Amino acid sequence: MENGGEIDEIEEKNEQQEQPQERDKVLKGKKFSWGRLMKLDSFDMESGKIPSGYLNHRSFQAVDWVTTLKLAFQSIGVVYGDIGTSPLYVLPGVFPNGIAHSEDILGVLSLIIYSLTLITLIKYVFVVLSANDNGEGGTFALYSLICRYAKVSFIPNQQAEDKDVSNYRLELPNRRLRRASIVKSFLESSRIAKYFLLFMTMIGTSMVLGDGILTPCISVLSAVGGIREAASSLTDDTIMWISVVILILLFQVQRFGTDKIGYTFAPILTIWFLFIAVIGLHNFIRHDPSVVKAINPMYIVKYFQRNKKNAWISLGGVILSLTGSEALFADLGHFNVRSIQISTCSIVFPSIVLAYVGQAAYLSKHPLDASAAFYKSVPKPIYWPMFIVAVLAAIIASQSLISASFSIVQQSLALGCFPRVKVVHTSSKYEGQIYVPEINNLLMLACVGVTLGFKNTLQIGNAYGLAVVFVMTLTSAFLILVMIMIWKINFALIILYASTIGFVELVYLSSVLYKFVEGGYLPLAFAAFLMSVMFVWNYVYRKKYTFELDNKVSMEKLKEIASNLDIQRVPGLALFYSELVQGISPIFTHYIANVPARHTVLIFVSIKSLPISKVPAEERFLFRRVEPKELCIFRCVVRYGYKDVEKDHESFEDTLVNRLKEFIMEDFLKFESSENEAAFVEEVQLVDNECKKGGVIYMFGESEVVASKASSLGKKLTIDYAYNGLRRCLKQQDEVFAIPRKRLLKVGMTYEL
Repeated sequence: MENGGEIDEIEEKNEQQEQPQERDKVLKGKKFSWGRLMKLDSFDMESGKIPSGYLNHRSFQAVDWVTTLKLAFQSIGVVYGDIGTSPLYVLPGVFPNGIAHSEDILGVLSLIIYSLTLITLIKYVFVVLSANDNGEGGTFALYSLICRYAKVSFIPNQQAEDKDVSNYRLELPNRRLRRASIVKSFLESSRIAKYFLLFMTMIGTSMVLGDGILTPCISVLSAVGGIREAASSLTDDTIMWISVVILILLFQVQRFGTDKIGYTFAPILTIWFLFIAVIGLHNFIRHDPSVVKAINPMYIVKYFQRNKKNAWISLGGVILSLTGSEALFADLGHFNVRSIQISTCSIVFPSIVLAYVGQAAYLSKHPLDASAAFYKSVPKPIYWPMFIVAVLAAIIASQSLISASFSIVQQSLALGCFPRVKVVHTSSKYEGQIYVPEINNLLMLACVGVTLGFKNTLQIGNAYGLAVVFVMTLTSAFLILVMIMIWKINFALIILYASTIGFVELVYLSSVLYKFVEGGYLPLAFAAFLMSVMFVWNYVYRKKYTFELDNKVSMEKLKEIASNLDIQRVPGLALFYSELVQGISPIFTHYIANVPARHTVLIFVSIKSLPISKVPAEERFLFRRVEPKELCIFRCVVRYGYKDVEKDHESFEDTLVNRLKEFIMEDFLKFESSENEAAFVEEVQLVDNECKKGGVIYMFGESEVVASKASSLGKKLTIDYAYNGLRRCLKQQDEVFAIPRKRLLKVGMTYEL
């Protein structure tokens, strides 16, 4: 917090009567984001036009090949457990009543191979991963891209300065491709379209969280159920309780972070992929090499001609072979595009295809074993090693969607669509690896409940398929918007994507909806609950923000308060926190009316989440001065991306004070006057002295909200019971930011909405 070197340097240059051009060198080499942004002021939402020179793009920091290969190895232990263990339960789900015709095996194998190639490999690995938001994936990452490009957000906290953050800017529409501008204008002008986008984002996020519940249940139950091959006397209840214990242990290790979990699990998953590939190749050679004919897609046509409606219904089982494909995208923030592409193409995809080919070859000679195809096809001498590895792999399979759940919750926080929960960054080496304790506990309780309720995998599989294919379809819909508005690719390619991948996903969706009453209702029930939470929080958050914006403290009122001699000056520097970005929260006048005192240096701090993954550190703090200068009152917007690490209070405190002194320096050096330089030195010394004398005090403006008396019954239930109930169950804002309680003063006020 010391700035003596800079002060001495300025005083020395002043004594030498340096020329203005030489004095400007004081700032040379410093990265002052506020230096550029001083021309743009949104204190009362009044901004000038952004110069074209600000339209820059942030270049990604290159990742060396050694790091990429390490991440590729780690990703095996985190991303692929779900899709990698699908051979445990896919074919039993496709043939629950046995195999009716010998060629049905070839038809189903062909369906699996082409589905994996078309959706997992082509769609996700080579197309969807490119639609990342500065290295972050998932439904909210796509929504964030759309929010930055088109004004579809409902929270009125946008500032002109936001667009100047390095990685915020996107390429402007090409005038030759008018459809991009047309779609953008439609989204911005249609309130229904905005609500629909937000609604679909919420339901997609809820479905992924539902995946995070169902994946551990079906994977662990399938693997543990294999013990019946050696001990047929075990009951469903015994297998259920073994699975519950394993699930509880799994969620307890999440606190150690993706980094440690990845390095711990990756060797086990690598062994798993090696095992299923070798066993698949063994079964292919030994039992029926002719199943290679499934590469001919005509077997799919014949399968549907032969089985008609039953073939369509069986797609609900085939879709389980694609489980975990969405995790490749949702877990991207834990790794990077290249690392996931390498691990998928070199290890995961070939191993899974060989596993299905081997099972098909075995079933062609032993069609009665369809209900337990995986374990029946394992050679007897290696049954126990395979069982142990399968159980371990099933435990790990849960990791991909658990990690993805943490990522999407973090993203939803940035858009005000989820109650504020504590996000723990678990790795200092790799960005984006996080742990969310509240979500971890919620997923664990739900997993245990589902396992105890269903006891077997058949109905869970029906539920699982619906959650998987719905999220896939939603991702495709958002991706088409990105293709049109942001990528602006050839329209023929968009039609090709929609008519192939999009059509296939819709067919799968129609199939899983058929099994709604047989377990398919479960993910919709989860989604309905989670969407209710997200909608209630987002609705009241927007109402509260709009209320503060409409009742913010005017500049005249603030100057009147600050200049009032009856208001005592207290030594120290105070940080007055509020969510309002444009202006001063009305909580401040409420505080002054009851406590007629203010600190010598006062900074109104707003923590703001931008719809981007990261904000460069040098562009994080945006300062404004409240005139006249003698008041020593400032406003500061601290901007974070949803992937940023929020520093501990001591580091944050030091950084904020140092950035304030830099801002003061720039503010005074705009004017070529020795008097201004003397005033600069005096004000910086004042900031230093007040920090030492009274310390830094944290003041939190906390607003309780109640529905107004004239509100409808629905609004009263939403605000008074649902929203306030959520607030009481979750951590308070000061706990999330780890504010020291000895230096914390809370200022409460009730809003009638």
